[in-house]
Amino acid sequence: MSVLEKVRPALPPAAAAREPRITDEHGRRVRGWELVLRYTLLIAVLALTVGPFVWQLSTSLKGPTEDIFGSPPRFLPAHPTLHNYARVADTIPVWDYALNSLKVAGANVVTNCVGSALAGYALARLRYRGRAAATLAFVLAMLVPVEGIIIAQFTTMRELGLNNTLIGVVLPGSIGAMNVLLLRNAFRSLPHEMEEAAFVDGANVWQRFLRIALPSVKGTLAVVAVFAFMGAWDDFLWPLIVLSDPSKFTLTIGLNYLHGTFANDERLVAAGTIIAVAPLIALFACLQRYFFRGVGEGAVKG
Repeated sequence: MSVLEKVRPALPPAAAAREPRITDEHGRRVRGWELVLRYTLLIAVLALTVGPFVWQLSTSLKGPTEDIFGSPPRFLPAHPTLHNYARVADTIPVWDYALNSLKVAGANVVTNCVGSALAGYALARLRYRGRAAATLAFVLAMLVPVEGIIIAQFTTMRELGLNNTLIGVVLPGSIGAMNVLLLRNAFRSLPHEMEEAAFVDGANVWQRFLRIALPSVKGTLAVVAVFAFMGAWDDFLWPLIVLSDPSKFTLTIGLNYLHGTFANDERLVAAGTIIAVAPLIALFACLQRYFFRGVGEGAVKG
């Protein structure tokens, strides 16, 4: 053996060089069985969450001659049709109900974003006596179930003359305690040096709030907007109690007529469900970039 062969380092086997190395976000190597377990859990969660929606979508696209209760179930319709959606519009004034829901949800988004931002900034940045008690009041408000105060809310709306009005639907949920605490945590996570520099430059409280603090928590505002819209759009119990005029019904109440009138026609019910869910999917698709960033903003500092 030559001297060159003795000093030359041993080359790794070709198979070892080509072996892929799977690591997680922390750089730790992931074993094969761990990877299989993770993907199995992800697929199971995906089936539980997305599966019902896919089934409703498939049912809404099936014609009257297709069997929706066959075994094994068939997800893809043989002859997709949009006739069920037209039948929903012919059965109930679904677009009028959707417009009422849009008014309620839009007003709820505006009031929650504005009111929660002002309250959250006051709890996070302003110095005044009783700030800790005010924060505790918002925390305790989250522990009170809606069903426990709904009679008091109805009585209050009746005394104010707001029964059977969309304002009466909006008012009880105009500012959510959870949204206030989310924005409070987001404002508290901002560096104090930014506002101190603005204070030295002569900026007052409103200028610091509007020009420095508020633009820095756009992600959390997106989270609040999504939560407020979903809560108002999906609410069923409170509008059912307050509203009595069918022309002012929201979409969730209006779709209930499909169950009573066409109890055996699941295709029509599925089409109405997709109409109700579609705006939520569109909203989340538009704000998902800010949503996931905002969740982190509101959880950095308590």
